[in-house]
Amino acid sequence: MEQVDEPNVVSESRPIRRAVVTGGAGFLGSHLCEQLLGRGVEVVCLDNFLTGSPENVAHLMEDPGFRLVRCDVTDFVHVPGPVDLVLHFASPASPLDYLKMPIETLKVGSLGTLHTLGLAHEKGARYVLASTSEVYGDPLEHPQREEYWGNVNPVGPRGVYDEAKRFSEAMTTAYRTSKGTDTGIVRIFNTYGPRMRPDDGRAIPAFIGQALEGRRITVAGDGSQTRSICYVDDTVRGILAMAYSAHAGPVNIGNPDELSMLELAERIVAMTGSSSEIGFVDLPVDDPKVRRPDTTRAEQLLDWRPSVPSAEGLQRTVEWFAAQRAGRPLRVG
Repeated sequence: MEQVDEPNVVSESRPIRRAVVTGGAGFLGSHLCEQLLGRGVEVVCLDNFLTGSPENVAHLMEDPGFRLVRCDVTDFVHVPGPVDLVLHFASPASPLDYLKMPIETLKVGSLGTLHTLGLAHEKGARYVLASTSEVYGDPLEHPQREEYWGNVNPVGPRGVYDEAKRFSEAMTTAYRTSKGTDTGIVRIFNTYGPRMRPDDGRAIPAFIGQALEGRRITVAGDGSQTRSICYVDDTVRGILAMAYSAHAGPVNIGNPDELSMLELAERIVAMTGSSSEIGFVDLPVDDPKVRRPDTTRAEQLLDWRPSVPSAEGLQRTVEWFAAQRAGRPLRVG
């Protein structure tokens, strides 16, 4: 594990003119594409639309610096011309998705990582891997520091995602140590915000959808399990701070503001003014009981910390979902 002994101040001096974003038509990837374009970076967005959608980047199509390419990175990756940055964000990311697509999830974490690392190495580009807090599994350490190795069940239903990301971290590290590729790893914690799919199975879109429709809010277990939710704008800012640095990581990118799933459901009911009642369903197998990032490393190395309070971020997200449901989509970004 790399020791945190690098300089505390990171300047955005790395010249990034052209970036490749895999999974760029997904929830998080589309926000990354948007922010890179806003910085004057040309963006090649690769997506096979397994869980992403062209609608997420439709507003970017008029930008001359943006190119959308249908591509499955588990097959082959070829991007003509120079590339300064590769952001590997392709993967099913919600339990509902990766439980339905276990082989695809494992392939994008293994073959997809191999192919995109090969692209970065060939181009001499900076490479940033989207890893996840799920590498910590159902943690025995709380909060979770990057030095913690995790508590993961490789043969449980969540193992297809957890182990795909753990393998991708190992492959990324191997390219850095054996080939000298400029790589970085971010471990992302429970990002939320506009452009989440309402049916992706994650708690926030599920609770908001149920509340807006007046249906019963389905909280897993007794609702005491916790998550630390980070608004998408903060997450993207942290990822790009890592991209413009030379740090290897891994670095936790998340908000230490921890809340229980029952508290989250109650907040969303109050925000929406819903008449929905809260009910309980069985806890999924291997569902983590707690989740909270230690963000000391991100603060020290990247000068990054989240700035959007959960109350504000949830309100923005509720408004976006309500507008989508009413057929008057809100522009974000």
